[in-house]
Amino acid sequence: MEENKNMQIPPWILLNNQILDGDGNLNDLNKDKEAAYSYFVNEINKKTQFFHSLREKIDYLTKNEYIEREFLDKYKFEDIQKVFEYAYNQKFRFPTYMGAFKFYNDYALKSNDKSVYLERYEDRLSFVALYHADGDIDKAMALIKSLINQDFTPATPTLLNTGKKKRGEFVSCFLMEVNDSLNDICRAQEFAMQLSKIGGGVSLHLSNLRAKGETIKGIHNVGKGVVGVCKLLDNAFRYADQMGQRPGAGAVYLNIFHADIEDFLNTKKLNADDDIRVKTLSMGVIIPNKFIELAREDKDMYLFYPKTVTEEYGINFGDLAINIDKYYDDLVENPKVRKRKVNPRKLLEMIAQVQGESGYPYIMYSDNVNNHNPLNKLIKFSNLCTEILQPTVVSSYADYDKRDMDEIGFDVSCNLSSGHMGNMIKHNTIKETVYSAMEVMNSVSEKTALTYVPGVYKANNLMRSVGFGIMGHHGFIAENFISFGSKEDIELVDVFFNMVNYYSLEHSMLKAKETGLKFYEFELSDYASGKYFENRGAIYPKFDVIKELFKDIYIPTNDDWNKLKEDVMKYGLYNSNRLAIAPNGSIAYVMSATPSITPIKQLIEERTYGNSKTYFPAPALDVADFMYETAYKIDKFKVIDVIATAQKHIDQGISFELCITSDITTRELQRYYLYAHHQGIKTLYYTRTQKLKVTECESCAV
Repeated sequence: MEENKNMQIPPWILLNNQILDGDGNLNDLNKDKEAAYSYFVNEINKKTQFFHSLREKIDYLTKNEYIEREFLDKYKFEDIQKVFEYAYNQKFRFPTYMGAFKFYNDYALKSNDKSVYLERYEDRLSFVALYHADGDIDKAMALIKSLINQDFTPATPTLLNTGKKKRGEFVSCFLMEVNDSLNDICRAQEFAMQLSKIGGGVSLHLSNLRAKGETIKGIHNVGKGVVGVCKLLDNAFRYADQMGQRPGAGAVYLNIFHADIEDFLNTKKLNADDDIRVKTLSMGVIIPNKFIELAREDKDMYLFYPKTVTEEYGINFGDLAINIDKYYDDLVENPKVRKRKVNPRKLLEMIAQVQGESGYPYIMYSDNVNNHNPLNKLIKFSNLCTEILQPTVVSSYADYDKRDMDEIGFDVSCNLSSGHMGNMIKHNTIKETVYSAMEVMNSVSEKTALTYVPGVYKANNLMRSVGFGIMGHHGFIAENFISFGSKEDIELVDVFFNMVNYYSLEHSMLKAKETGLKFYEFELSDYASGKYFENRGAIYPKFDVIKELFKDIYIPTNDDWNKLKEDVMKYGLYNSNRLAIAPNGSIAYVMSATPSITPIKQLIEERTYGNSKTYFPAPALDVADFMYETAYKIDKFKVIDVIATAQKHIDQGISFELCITSDITTRELQRYYLYAHHQGIKTLYYTRTQKLKVTECESCAV
């Protein structure tokens, strides 16, 4: 009897499941609201610790080492109370069961035995505001207003860990280059495991590594190649997870001109031998324009053996290959450079075939990235979710008894947050939201000191890069009866992201002016010369429906842009990078938003937790279901056009999943690759088919 009782399905799950009828068709969306209410009444309210007052709550949480005392001591108690009262006075209610469940299951502070909830949504946001405002009550009030109105949310690890005494890091994602020595490979593996232990996703650039069969100490045909390193990393990430709470997540990138590229791709084939198969490691391919050119012209393509290139030119292959146009003909003609010939069209077809089987590889169009890179160093690879695009400098590590000879380069940490497009426009808070998000991300950057990964520590201190993204695009346009990829949608995206770019630049400039700090080598950037601002200026809506959306919103004028250009050239920028659109799948539930700026995959998304299925209906489905077209059915060229329009205003990248149906040919898939490249798309994330379910990248979810 007790066993049957324990197996009983909670009433909120039953209500949530009644969204659909027995045939899987839409039944009653109100059941989801009833489910959210039932979840609060029967689960959250009953299991939440009761406190008579805010002072009692804070005393309990700090004395029992759930919440840090130090950041709260920077405020008068009346000011702390002011922040909490504002949050609670907004009477926030989760409109969906999934949103409420996701927050209380994954983010809310619980007792050590996990049996009692110690905070509500309002409490978590208040602690975030107070912590990152760092004693400034005016800033704390600005932050809590943006947060409780759901104009933006910090990244998952920031929202989860802020203010907690026993916490992980605020940063979710890291990028590291690997140099070509055993010392460098071992240190990279060590650093990757340390970062994975704290819940970080780690991307590693392997293009510098010598290929299979290259020489070691003059002995021929002994190099193991990149696949061996991939296998090491695959096992490392599976071992070093976050105490079992989150699996380790890693990615590796390789330039397509590397001699091991075919072996690299073969690691993800379904029929790959276990000796080479990489099971959990994600993988990406770096594609310069030269490859596209050779494939279009159906010319032979040469793959190069990195060690012979480095010995002949004195340049790491990863640095040379990212600029392959300059060197390609000379490399082909140079008899001292080992190379082999392949058919580029067959290689492109191989990429399409492997993507159809596994969803991999990610693709980074390196010339699209660097042709619009305002910084003075090249961007060589991306991260686990393909939205982070920042310059790196490879490190070289000496033997342990000669550590003073280490040459520390620049690696990357991703300090992220995401705005809610619909709320920012409806609340007329585009500027305020960008400013608040930048404040939180800057705080994360300033309070993060990962000294045990020296390249990350160094670059974070000198570059202070952040990445503000956007979610809720598809839901907002559906609610306003605008078709995805229509001319009206393209204009909305153009106007909105131009404003986001403007305000992120303005905030970074004001921060530099206030602190006197510019990012490292600002003087060598296109910002300092003013080149970045060429062909940038006001963008005003022309379609009536878009004019109506922006009728009460101030749009920066050409004069504003000219003034901003002068100020940036004079005062500099605090942040080397500012904008990046992450996939934000998980946190979108909490925000009741469609993820990122891409189309939804299902009208009603299904998730399985434990033995129960739960459902998340797309926003405004009750009034605008006919406006939704899923990512699998929508014209892919329209999706690419939307992403390309936003990309003009984003200094980093956009996490862009290509969703295809199972009947697509590899030839059609290649057409999408080439069109995306032509439109200036910088990166392609997973290629998803309805037959495959690729696990969401939790480490980068924001």
